[in-house]
Amino acid sequence: MNHSRTRRIYLTGFMGSGKSTLAPILANTLGYSFLDIDREIETAIGTTVATIFHDAGEQYFRQIEHRTLETLSVRNDCVFALGGGTIANQQNFELVKATGILIYLKSTVDEIIRRLRHKTDRPLLAAIRRQAKTNEEIRTTVASLLLQRERFYNQADIIISTTNRSVGKTIDHIIHALHTMQNTL
Repeated sequence: MNHSRTRRIYLTGFMGSGKSTLAPILANTLGYSFLDIDREIETAIGTTVATIFHDAGEQYFRQIEHRTLETLSVRNDCVFALGGGTIANQQNFELVKATGILIYLKSTVDEIIRRLRHKTDRPLLAAIRRQAKTNEEIRTTVASLLLQRERFYNQADIIISTTNRSVGKTIDHIIHALHTMQNTL
């Protein structure tokens, strides 16, 4: 892949959609480097995303996230795992779309909840659990937030369903979609 936009692949999707799992495998398959935006922020700040959210708030985190994305978006031959809310910021969305290929890893609400059932390291999920007392309230809150973000997610260059699909099959679908896209660029 040598077209300039295809030299940067950004994976987006709701928490639990598979970004952090699939991005390093995709990078390895393409012979690219892999960067997880949240891990890059944690390394730069010296604390976890959850702690940043708790101590300084989401607005502060989103400022750091934008600066980090700006800095990293010049790297070539790289697959980026974005945070679930990264592209819900218009500036981030425009930066990603201008500099690379955006792939939306789409999952159903039920699949997202199933995958996140035992996760404790997601600040947004922790906030949802604090506010929503029943499983149905959690489901409703996740569905509402997903709906808000999908107006950005659905503008991705490639949309791949990860629901009930193995990692290998998902990677195969992404590679096929990237090659198809490259042939049309």
